[in-house]
Amino acid sequence: MAAVRRHRRPGAAVTVTLCAVMTAGLYGCSDSGSPEPAPTPAPTTPPPTAQPGRSPFTGLPARPAPVLAVKIDNVPPARPHTGLGAAELVYVEQVEGGQTRLLAVYSAELPERIGPVRSARESDIELLRQFGRPALAYSGSQTALKPLLKAAPMYALPPEDAPRAYVRDRGRTAPHNLYVLPERALAAAPKAENAKDIGFRFGPAPAGGEPVNERTVRFPASRYTFTWSGADKAWRVAMDGRPARTTDEGPVTASTVVVQYVTIRESKFRDFLGSVSPYTETVGSGSALVLRDGRAYDARWSRPAADKGTAFTTQAGAPLNFATGATWVVLAPRG
Repeated sequence: MAAVRRHRRPGAAVTVTLCAVMTAGLYGCSDSGSPEPAPTPAPTTPPPTAQPGRSPFTGLPARPAPVLAVKIDNVPPARPHTGLGAAELVYVEQVEGGQTRLLAVYSAELPERIGPVRSARESDIELLRQFGRPALAYSGSQTALKPLLKAAPMYALPPEDAPRAYVRDRGRTAPHNLYVLPERALAAAPKAENAKDIGFRFGPAPAGGEPVNERTVRFPASRYTFTWSGADKAWRVAMDGRPARTTDEGPVTASTVVVQYVTIRESKFRDFLGSVSPYTETVGSGSALVLRDGRAYDARWSRPAADKGTAFTTQAGAPLNFATGATWVVLAPRG
C-alpha cells in the first residue's frame, strides 16, 4: 500500500529544550524553560473552512474515508513500531509514571497492521469527540472506565469486541505484541464517521518565526526530539534519544509538529499498580509552539467544546497554517 505523501520545506539551526513540570509528586519535573506568555484573547473571527477534496488532517488530496484512531504503546520494548509512519495525525499523551502513549489517527491511508496496541485512557474520550464518531482500537482499559468508553460517541473496538481485527506477534513479548488490522477494525465499525474538519488549516507559512534545527519536549519519564531534515523536508522524530523507526516504512517524520501546552491533572482512575492516571484537558485555550519548514512559531490554541475542533492561530489571532503532510501534536504540560 502506498505511503502517505508529505510536502515539506527546508530550514536552519538553533537548539532549544522545553520544560515539563508536573505536580502531586507523581510525575517529576524536567529542565526549566521560558515562562509561558500571558494569555491573549481567542480570535473572534472563525478561520476559513478546510478545503474540499483534501484531507482535513493533512491538507493533501483525499477521498472521504472513515476515521480509525489507534492507541499505541510507546515504552522501549514496544519499539520499533509498525504502521506509525502511515498515520496522518499523531497525539502524544502522558500516562502513569510520566510515561507517554501515542494516539495515531488514520483515514485516507491504511497500513496492513498497526501497533503494538495498548489500553485507552479517560482523556481519549474528550480528545476524540472532535472527530465525530470515529472507531478506536485499543487493547482494553481500567474496569471502571469501560462503561464510559462504551457510552462515548465512538465505536470502541477492544479485542473482545472485534477479535478478528487483532493478531499477536510471537516474536515479541506480551503485552508489547498486540497489533490491529485496520481494515478488519473498520469492518467491525461500518458506521464510523468520515474524516471531518477538526480546525487544522494548511497553506503558506506565516511571516516571521525563529529558525530552529532541533526541539526537545520532555515528559517526566520520556522525551521527544524533533530535528529538521532539509534533505527530507521534514522533522525527524526521536524518542528518548533514539531515532524513531518503523518496521514497514523506515524513519518516522512529520511535516508539522505542534507543542500544545495543556493542563494535566489527576483523574479518578488508577492503573493495576494503583498509580493515578493523569487526565489531559484538551478543551479550553492556551499557548502552543508550531514547528514547520525549519522554523518555530509562537501560537495560541482554542477549543471551545469537546465536539468542536481546535483552532491554532498566530499571536495576532490570524489562522496559523500547517505544512501539508503528517502532523504530530505533543500535549505537553503547562509550566
